Amino acid sequence: MRAIVLVGGFGTRLRPLTMTRPKQMLPVLDRPMIEWVIERLVDAGVEEVVLSLGYLPDAFRQAYPDQKCAGAALRYAVESSPLDTAGAIRFAAAEAGLGADNEPFLVVNGDVIADLDLPALLALHRDAGAEATIALTRVEDPSRYGVVPIDDAGRVEAFIEKPAPEAAPSHWINAGAYVLEPTVVDRIPPDRRVSIERETFPQLVAARSLFARQDDAYWIDAGTPATYLQVQLDLLSRVSGMQANHVAATAAVAPTATVARSVVMDGAHVAPQAFVAGSVLLPGAEVCKGARVVSSIVGAGARIGTGADLDELCVVGDGVTVPDDLVLRARRLPDED
Repeated sequence: MRAIVLVGGFGTRLRPLTMTRPKQMLPVLDRPMIEWVIERLVDAGVEEVVLSLGYLPDAFRQAYPDQKCAGAALRYAVESSPLDTAGAIRFAAAEAGLGADNEPFLVVNGDVIADLDLPALLALHRDAGAEATIALTRVEDPSRYGVVPIDDAGRVEAFIEKPAPEAAPSHWINAGAYVLEPTVVDRIPPDRRVSIERETFPQLVAARSLFARQDDAYWIDAGTPATYLQVQLDLLSRVSGMQANHVAATAAVAPTATVARSVVMDGAHVAPQAFVAGSVLLPGAEVCKGARVVSSIVGAGARIGTGADLDELCVVGDGVTVPDDLVLRARRLPDED
C-alpha cells in the first residue's frame, strides 16, 4: 500500500514556531510530528509514503537522508508553487507514479495525529465500489471543518465546507484521511490550485461515487498552538499517566523546581524555584530562576528570564529571550483557538 502525506503548507497558525521549520517537523514528545503520522500509516500496511512538499522541503531531506521514516520508504514531491489540497495530490501522484497500477492509495494530512481505522476505511471503499472514501470524525464545533452527511450505506450526500454553526447538518467532519482511486486524480485539473474539499469532493458527490466512514477513534488537528500543546499532553497521558511528565534524558530540572504534566525536551533547563505546568519546552529552552510557565509553549533555545510569568497559551519563538519579571498573556484570534 502507498500513501501521500500532505505537508506543503506554511504552518501560519503555529507561527513563530514555524518560521524556521515546517510544522510537521515540530517535535511531539520525543520525535517530529511527521513520524507519529507515518507510524500510523505503517501500522495500517503502508510501505511507501510520498511527502507532498512545498514550504522548506529541505528540512525533511536533511532529517531523513536515507529516505526512510518510521518504517516506511520516502519519496519527495516538491511543488514549485502552492497547488492546494487536490492540486498537491495530483502533482505528488504524478511524481511518484501512483495509480499506474490501477490500485487505490491513501492520502492523509500531515498535521493530523489520529488512531483512525485505516484498514476498515479501505475495506468500505472496496466493498462499496467507491471512487473515493473519507474518514469522518465527530467534533463539537463543526464550523471550522468540512461537514459530511451520509446515508445508511455510507454514501456521501453533501460536502459542506466550514458551514455556519447553526447551519451544520452534522457533527461528523472530514478527518483528513482518504482512500482514492486513480480516476480521482484524473478529475483534478493540472497546473493550478485545486481544493479537494471545494471542487473535487462535490464532483464526486454529484457522481454518487464518494463514500465515508464514521470513526470514534482519537483524532486531533495539531496545527494550532492550542492543539499542538494538547496533543503533547494527550500522548503524555497515554504513555505515562495523567499526572506524569516527559523529561528528556539530556534535560535538567533543578531539585527545587516544579514541573507538572509538562514536556521538557532535549537539552532544556528548568532552574531553581521555577514553575512549569501544562506546558511544552522545546529542545534547549531555558526557564530561569523563579520563572512561571503555565499552559504555554517555549521554542527551541528560547530563554524565559528570572521571575518572568507566562500563562494562557503564550508561544515563545525559537531563540527568543523573555526579559526578567515580564508578565505575558497570549491574545488569540478566533480561528487560532
